[in-house]
Amino acid sequence: MAGVPKPIVGLKVEYTKLFINNEYVDSVSGKTFPTIDPSNEQKLADIQEADKEDVEKAVAAAKMAFKRNSAWRRMDTTQRGALLFKLADLMERDRTILATLETMDTGKPFLQAYYEDLEGTIGHCRFFAGLADKINGDTIPLDGSDLFCYTRREPVGIVGAISPWNFPIHLAICKIAPAVAAGCVVILKPAEQTPLTAVYLGHLIKEAGFPAGVVGILPGYGPTAGAALVNHKDVNKITFTGSTEVGQLILQGAATSNLKRVTLELGGKSPNIIFPDADLDYAVRKSHDAVMYNMGQVCCAGSRTYVHEAIYDEFLKKSVELASKKSVGDPFNASNENGPQIDGEQMQKILELIESGKREGAKLLCGGERIGDKGFFIRPTVFADVKNSMRIAKEEIFGPVQSILKFKTLDEVVELANDTHYGLAAAVFTKDINTAISVSNSLEAGTVWVNCYNEFKAQAPFGGYKMSGQGREFGINGLDQFLETKTVFVKLGQPSAE
Repeated sequence: MAGVPKPIVGLKVEYTKLFINNEYVDSVSGKTFPTIDPSNEQKLADIQEADKEDVEKAVAAAKMAFKRNSAWRRMDTTQRGALLFKLADLMERDRTILATLETMDTGKPFLQAYYEDLEGTIGHCRFFAGLADKINGDTIPLDGSDLFCYTRREPVGIVGAISPWNFPIHLAICKIAPAVAAGCVVILKPAEQTPLTAVYLGHLIKEAGFPAGVVGILPGYGPTAGAALVNHKDVNKITFTGSTEVGQLILQGAATSNLKRVTLELGGKSPNIIFPDADLDYAVRKSHDAVMYNMGQVCCAGSRTYVHEAIYDEFLKKSVELASKKSVGDPFNASNENGPQIDGEQMQKILELIESGKREGAKLLCGGERIGDKGFFIRPTVFADVKNSMRIAKEEIFGPVQSILKFKTLDEVVELANDTHYGLAAAVFTKDINTAISVSNSLEAGTVWVNCYNEFKAQAPFGGYKMSGQGREFGINGLDQFLETKTVFVKLGQPSAE
């Protein structure tokens, strides 16, 4: 296809070390871990493995960078934004390299990595760059008082950012950019499954001109490097995207260490509701994409599809047709829509949940099996006759599995949709604006899409209700997560002892 970007064939992994104080360094222990191509199970590189001692070094560098009279703290806010704009430009320059590395490490289709993931990454970086010099406080009128009162918005301090493996570079920047814009310093711990693009970012950060210590990057494991960040008494804030179970551990560690601030974007089991007046073909396609996109490895995937009984059978038929035609294979082949799951452990978890669906009485209409014996590929799967009590309707599968449930009335489906401890996202498909608004207002979810799905914009906050997390990322709300509010009272006039 003319004009379509091409991946870099045979790209060598150049950066494999920790990034501390603007330099690539070996881990203190000298230990490494392999990162694996999930499409062929071959090792891509050995990565230096950060541990507690490396976290100590990175925190010490961050503390120096955040000292009151440091170059970073004295830097004009517009200049902070200029650094982020420069970083965005460098990611744009190296976009093909980053997309190739992302596909090698995650198995996601190259064109998705290039057009969608990198587009969103660069856009988020520029959005927060533009906010860096727009952080304002308030003046507060105190009628009849001789006090002048105002507020300041100040950076929270040292931020530990722990990012996931499903959108590695995008969610790394979604944490780094607002923290930097707010004036914080950041230590990023990328997911051990997908460190390549995060580690590559280090040399772009240095090239952009960030002062030493402002951004550190520590590839490693959650129970070691991640836990050391969470429990470190000099780290003031943790921002984490991942599972609800790990989020609970982070909250415990943050509470017992120093009551550090925490933002959590956690699991989901998002309901997607199709009313009988919806455009059927459009709703089928969007519902398919809602759960099959990125091989189903999306925290807000529409993995519970509720379809009105009047259109249920036709919806099933069309959904199976779509899933059965979906091309799965080599993510560097532009004709393939899906690549592999991230690793063998995740693949086995998905297959076990598929088996549970069959055991509990759901009807498997297509898929439900591994493709081949090399790489972690799963055939797109559709279940019918699913009940809310089944595991496939309750647990986050994080795979290409669509569970389709039947409903009769609006009140019934709202109750079913809210019958979960998750609350990240939801969707409604209908031509009736009253139904759309009524249901949207009734759903317990941080984001509700009407006649669309997986729409994300840098300007719009994202986060969950209930056990899907706390706090918000993206938008001005995302910047607020990295700021403290200080109130200042000034006594006017000549102070008197009276």
